[in-house]
Amino acid sequence: MGTRPTNSAAYWQRWCVPGLALLLLLGGCSGRLDNDSIVYKRSPLKPAELLQSDVDRMATLAMRNNLNSLYRLMNKLYLRNPREWRKSAFPDAAAAERAIQHAIEYNQDWPTLGGRRDVAALDYSLSPAFQGDRVAAFTYAIGSMLVTAHGGRTEFYLTDSFDAQFIHNAARNLEKAAWMLSNRRDAAGRPLLLSNEISEQGSNLSYAVEFGKMVARLDLLTHVLEERYRRMGANYAQSLFLLNFLPVQ
Repeated sequence: MGTRPTNSAAYWQRWCVPGLALLLLLGGCSGRLDNDSIVYKRSPLKPAELLQSDVDRMATLAMRNNLNSLYRLMNKLYLRNPREWRKSAFPDAAAAERAIQHAIEYNQDWPTLGGRRDVAALDYSLSPAFQGDRVAAFTYAIGSMLVTAHGGRTEFYLTDSFDAQFIHNAARNLEKAAWMLSNRRDAAGRPLLLSNEISEQGSNLSYAVEFGKMVARLDLLTHVLEERYRRMGANYAQSLFLLNFLPVQ
C-alpha cells in the first residue's frame, strides 16, 4: 500500500511558517546593517542569512563595502579639511564621523541640511549657499542616496525586490559627485573641499579610487539584477518549448 500524500499547505503552515518566523526573530531581520557588520568585513553567520538568495547576499555585501568606502572618504576629507568639523559642536573629527554614520545607518535627517536627503542634499552640500560642515553634509548625502536607491534598506532578503534602474542611477550620481568634489569652488576660486591632488610634490588620487570602487560595485549589481530577470523569462520559455513536466515525487 502506498503512503498517503502529504498536504503541502498544511505542512507549510505547521512547520515552515513558524520556522521562518523564528529565523527572522533570531537573526534580527530589520533590513538595516548593524555597525559591526559595516565596519568589519568578517561577521559571524546569522540565521537570517538563510532567508537570503545569492543576489540578496551580494547586494548586502556590496552595500556594506560601499558604506565602508564612503566612511574612508569621509575620514580622508576631514584629514585634509579639518576646518569643517570645527564648524559643528563635535569635540573632534572622530565624534563627527560617528554621528554621520549613525544618521545614515538609522535613516535620520542631518540637521544642517534642512530635511534634504540623497540627490537634493548632494547638490546643496557643495553649493555656495551651504555654510555648515561640508564634509558631514556631503557624506550624509551620498549615504542617504545609496540607501534610497536600494529601497531604503541596507540588508536584503527573499521578500525584498530591487529596481535595477535606481541602482544604475545611483552609480551615475556617484560619478557626478566625484566630479563636483574636484571642481566646485568658492567665489575666490578655491576648492570648496580639498580632495584629489596632482602637483610637483606628488599625487593623491585616493578619493577617486574609492569613488571608482563604489561605482563598480553598483554597476555589477545592476548587471546581475538585469541578468536574473532576463534568465527568469528565458527559463520559463525553455520549459514551455521543451514541454518539461514538473516532478511529482
